[in-house]
Amino acid sequence: MGRLVVAAAVAGWAIPIAALVNSVVPEPYMDEIFHVPQARQYCHGDFLTWDPMITTPPGLYYVSLAYVASFFPVAWMFRLAETFDVLCSTAALRSTNVIMAMVCAVLFHDLLLCIRPGIGERKATTYAILVALYPVHWFFTFLYYTDVASLAAVLAMYLFCLKKQFWISAMFGAFSILFRQTNVIWIIFFAANGVISYIQDLYPKENVSHEYIEATHQSDKVVSGRDSKTAAQGAKEAHVVSPHFAQFLYFGLVSAAALLPWHFTTSRILDLFLLSGKNKTCSFLAVLMGLGLSFIAVHFFSIAHPYLLADNRHYTFYIWRKVIQVNWMMKYMLIPLYVYSWFSIINILGKSQKRVWVLSFVLSVVLALVPAPLIEFRYYTIPIVILVLHFPVIGNGKLLALGLLYVAADLFTLVMFLFRPFHWEHEPGTQRFMW
Repeated sequence: MGRLVVAAAVAGWAIPIAALVNSVVPEPYMDEIFHVPQARQYCHGDFLTWDPMITTPPGLYYVSLAYVASFFPVAWMFRLAETFDVLCSTAALRSTNVIMAMVCAVLFHDLLLCIRPGIGERKATTYAILVALYPVHWFFTFLYYTDVASLAAVLAMYLFCLKKQFWISAMFGAFSILFRQTNVIWIIFFAANGVISYIQDLYPKENVSHEYIEATHQSDKVVSGRDSKTAAQGAKEAHVVSPHFAQFLYFGLVSAAALLPWHFTTSRILDLFLLSGKNKTCSFLAVLMGLGLSFIAVHFFSIAHPYLLADNRHYTFYIWRKVIQVNWMMKYMLIPLYVYSWFSIINILGKSQKRVWVLSFVLSVVLALVPAPLIEFRYYTIPIVILVLHFPVIGNGKLLALGLLYVAADLFTLVMFLFRPFHWEHEPGTQRFMW
């Protein structure tokens, strides 16, 4: 029942809003100008032509192809479409992500019940709906980007890993690489922790990991073969791997802000203060090291990508100019917030997870985000969802408050995107604000 409620809730807002977006913005926008024509090539049966500007593998196009094919017979029967490729309109392709958003919510619901069996159906349903409203994820539900489908593949991989159905998990892991290359990091993260869990649950040791290692080995073959071909795919000059360690700090603060009730409360601050009082010397050294490393990251490894500086369609453009770079001191003044956010994340995870799990999660975030020179909040979605899955359950009042904040942010970004367009003097066409 919970799955149906979650799927119905997401469909209830996603379908009408998708229709609104398609009526106001019927033509491909931003990265869609690359993704939509490429998907249409696949609809025409041309799998060899590739746009060199696309930086992600073709997983989304395969999903869209299967999705469009599923309703072509009915369309043909009622003479709504004479040929298959007619159905590959911008609106139809975008609707792929509406379906994927519903799948994400259902998978999150099942994952939460799997990780926390005692949470109850109603609470799991509430959480799943809340995550579906997470502003960055919610916004890209209505555009033809790879992020929603990528999240769905990663969540499916994790769910089947927890259920000990390792071959299926490995299959989804390999498939997730077809959406975004950096998902290989999350494959390794889930596989490593899955093996540890398997070792603890099954004996004798010699039979522990045979099935899983074989499955992940096959997945890794696909991953390594695919990743070696696609890691530098697309517009290489704009996506050069860089030591962007400040990105790690940005994630900490953004995730803490997105999960406000867990981090910025009196009880949380008091909890961290009491923890530091138990061993003052170690706590002082940890804080000092955190501040020192953060200073080095901000001062030496803070990258201002040309797109970040020039593209005023993204909110990160304004955050960079009006907050981080408002004056020369601000980027250093934010360091205590970065350190607090990461200390809070690690402390919360440490209460429910083993140290190796927490360490591997932090390392995964580093590997997934630090090489990216461009600040993109879309890149933060998968680790944020993982955090929600493993953070302690909070009360309904806090969930409601956070949900209302998400809805306010969702409506704001939707209105700005649809009804506050602007124009550039140096380039024709309508520009719109987005994440």
